[in-house]
Amino acid sequence: MQLKHIFLLFATLLSSLLMAQPPVPGAVQAKPIAIVGGTAHLGNGEVIENALVTFDQGKITRVDRASAKVDLSDHEVVDGTGKHIYPGLIAPNTQLGIVEIAAVSATRDNAETGYLNPNARSLVAYNTDSQVTPTVRSRGVLFAQVTPQGGALSGQSSIVQLDAWNWEDAAVLADDGHHLNWPRRRSYSWRQGTWTKNERYAEQVQSVEDFLRQAQAYCAGADREPNLRLASACGLFNGKQRLFVHANLAKDIEQAILLGKKFDLDLVIVGGEESYLVTELLREYKVPVVLGPTHALPGTLDSDVDQPFKTPAALHEAGVQFCLSNEGFWQQRNLPFQAGTAVAYGLPYEKAIQALTLDAASILGVADRIGSLEVGKDASLIITSGDVLDMRTSVVEHAFIDGRKVDLDNKQDQLYRRFQTKYQRQK
Repeated sequence: MQLKHIFLLFATLLSSLLMAQPPVPGAVQAKPIAIVGGTAHLGNGEVIENALVTFDQGKITRVDRASAKVDLSDHEVVDGTGKHIYPGLIAPNTQLGIVEIAAVSATRDNAETGYLNPNARSLVAYNTDSQVTPTVRSRGVLFAQVTPQGGALSGQSSIVQLDAWNWEDAAVLADDGHHLNWPRRRSYSWRQGTWTKNERYAEQVQSVEDFLRQAQAYCAGADREPNLRLASACGLFNGKQRLFVHANLAKDIEQAILLGKKFDLDLVIVGGEESYLVTELLREYKVPVVLGPTHALPGTLDSDVDQPFKTPAALHEAGVQFCLSNEGFWQQRNLPFQAGTAVAYGLPYEKAIQALTLDAASILGVADRIGSLEVGKDASLIITSGDVLDMRTSVVEHAFIDGRKVDLDNKQDQLYRRFQTKYQRQK
């Protein structure tokens, strides 16, 4: 009897695990595909009404009007009438795939112990079997910059596509940049309700500068002893990697830009809550911004309560390149709606699409492959009924990555169908 109970328990657990498996990655494109009709938002600000988009062997072969005389007899035709076609959306600065359940430490692989960890690589920790990823994918997000956290220098992020068997298959650009968390000038105690000045602020900034100086000297040397931490930073000094500085206050952004200039680094500001206050400096030094979530309260008491909604439009008007991000991992499913709020507060619609696609790709160093609907680029795109930025109408009906059709089913939809069936039976 005891063995029988053990067997039943094992069978129950196994069936639960099998039911919870994410969808199988899409098969390689077998024949040319044509999307006929619909409105194509190219990602570069241009729009084609009644469009024709074709792709073969994973690459876009035509972006035209549906009225063009093209022989589609050998194509699989997808009717896009009344629908919208967008490049696959890109989620920068996310822990998608390296955190599964935030409250369970065994499922968090987003941070290393220590203050300076430039040698840490998020890519090797990326879990393609995450059950969170399909829920994000179903909102049109097909790419992510998987980013480490913790300490001052957290490590190196990588750009991945969200329909893969393993992290090697997922990699679009490995180790695209290093991430520096700018030291905080003060901290807030929720228990006491007070702010405390960081007495070690100057020391912490100096420690970062000292590391960069040591790494620069190490990378310039010909005969050197192996040093994994210093060697991992060499990409910052030969132009192969960018330094993503996580900073929100205007004075911190200014100080970070000056530090970047001192070492001639390719800099990106991440977060940038007060970036709207230093647009001239950002534009002068051509420093792009990965903006934090618009659905947030301002970080300082003297800011307008709706400032996060207005900042994207302010950067656009000032000529500062930026893209949009949403903190965390599962939260990425709401990324397009963050852009929708920015549109409501003055950001032009096609610029919002560009901030989620081509500008994000450009800032992350992958614009030669993804981010826009252009001939020769990867066929990574979505087809929606309704506006992708509007949570009321957006439904992603089709998604393709490198021409492969992506299964948009996910655990949340499965649960919806399951309990919908339950209550229908009770009627």
